[in-house]
Amino acid sequence: MIGVVDVERLQVDPLDTDLGVPGERGDALRRRAGDAGGPQLIRLAADRRGTHMTKNRALVSGSGKKPWRQKGTGRARVGEIRNPLWRKGGTVFGPQPRSYDYQLPRKVKAGALREAIAAKLAGGTLTVVDALGAGRDGDKAPKTKQTAAMLKKLGASGKTLVIDVAHDDAFTLSARNIAGVRLVATGRVTARDVMDTDHVIATKAAIEKLQESLG
Repeated sequence: MIGVVDVERLQVDPLDTDLGVPGERGDALRRRAGDAGGPQLIRLAADRRGTHMTKNRALVSGSGKKPWRQKGTGRARVGEIRNPLWRKGGTVFGPQPRSYDYQLPRKVKAGALREAIAAKLAGGTLTVVDALGAGRDGDKAPKTKQTAAMLKKLGASGKTLVIDVAHDDAFTLSARNIAGVRLVATGRVTARDVMDTDHVIATKAAIEKLQESLG
């Protein structure tokens, strides 16, 4: 059971859900994903550019001609001055450009998101609101000042994540310039999004959608 408030922070009917409780497979998921930090590390790894590169014997500068004949000189045999054994030669098995991106199983990512939401709820930094809407004055454009005041009343402070099934254009326009506020739809929210924020504000519909997808 999760408490639900309106935009004035007045209590309304609570939401019957177990999303704030870690799943039955929580221990196994924590071992596989390093708690909710596993998917977060994946996102950080995917952000790496991976442009490191060393020159092998094919790329290093120098002639490919054999310095001296194979036999009869008394010196060690050698094929070219770009030989990795020689000074200024190519590097063997050095780092090459690559992607660090990798994927976790779907159930592990879902379990990590559930763990992250449960942690925010236990810490009192998750607010569930029945609905979000930008303040309007007739047909005028949404007012950022009114939306900022509403989010502040809901407990928004510092980095704030606002989750909804689909943010309407009016609310998006009024909230996109508020410092520290980020809007994410339920279909795109990740454990990293939830963990990397000070406060989470989610609509009742968003929690119901997450409950449906996370099980």
